[in-house]
Amino acid sequence: MEMDAICIAGNDENALQACLSEAMDAGIKVSCLDAKVNPASRMTFVNQAGTKEIGEALMDAVLDISGGEGQWAILSATSQATNQNAWIEAMKEVMKEDKYSKLELVEIAYGDDEPQKSTDVTQALLQNYPDLKVICAPTTVGIASAAKVLQDSGASCKLTGLGLPSEMSEYIGDDEAHSCPYMFLWNPVDVGRLGAYTSIALVNEEITGVSGDKFTAGELGDYEVIEASDGGTEVILGAPFRFDSSNIDEWKDVY
Repeated sequence: MEMDAICIAGNDENALQACLSEAMDAGIKVSCLDAKVNPASRMTFVNQAGTKEIGEALMDAVLDISGGEGQWAILSATSQATNQNAWIEAMKEVMKEDKYSKLELVEIAYGDDEPQKSTDVTQALLQNYPDLKVICAPTTVGIASAAKVLQDSGASCKLTGLGLPSEMSEYIGDDEAHSCPYMFLWNPVDVGRLGAYTSIALVNEEITGVSGDKFTAGELGDYEVIEASDGGTEVILGAPFRFDSSNIDEWKDVY
């Protein structure tokens, strides 16, 4: 069977370079989605959300949930986590804007993406900062652990960040009984759709994967290939997807 395109999510950026390069040499259009392979192994990468967009969404959530002022903290994964650090730096950059001037970032804590350590770190944050208004956890392990601590303790501190709907559904709500008013991640259905449309555009030679290429992804709209931080190119789906009380029941069974 003749193959026209490959769109892959890479658990390891480098492991498949030899076979993916061979595929491209044979004329097969290679792209990746969700988790990227290195630039030499792809023509372009379909990314869920850009670093800047994630930073903006999380900071706006902290601003909203805190009421615009007060102490807040970040619960990250490990101090070496590349994506976490990039998102945190993006948040710090956004914080320079005047509207965030009354927010005080008191600590960046690390739960190492371990449930028990994330639990312990959350408890320590509550103890060390009794006036803490918001914890932002841009890690699915951290946010789930923090959500349980805050909800079980009845803390006034609230939570936002990046989480899995299946793990966070019982904690999301607009009332005092729930620890997380809303959070973000991505819409995996739309990531898949954009991956398919990108492959079609490559096969039809509407794009070649270079920065500046433009194409239409069906009902998703118009997209442009841009430079990625690793030296390759990417197509960004858009801003992170918001999960709140209006849609969490729909999404908790999806992923």
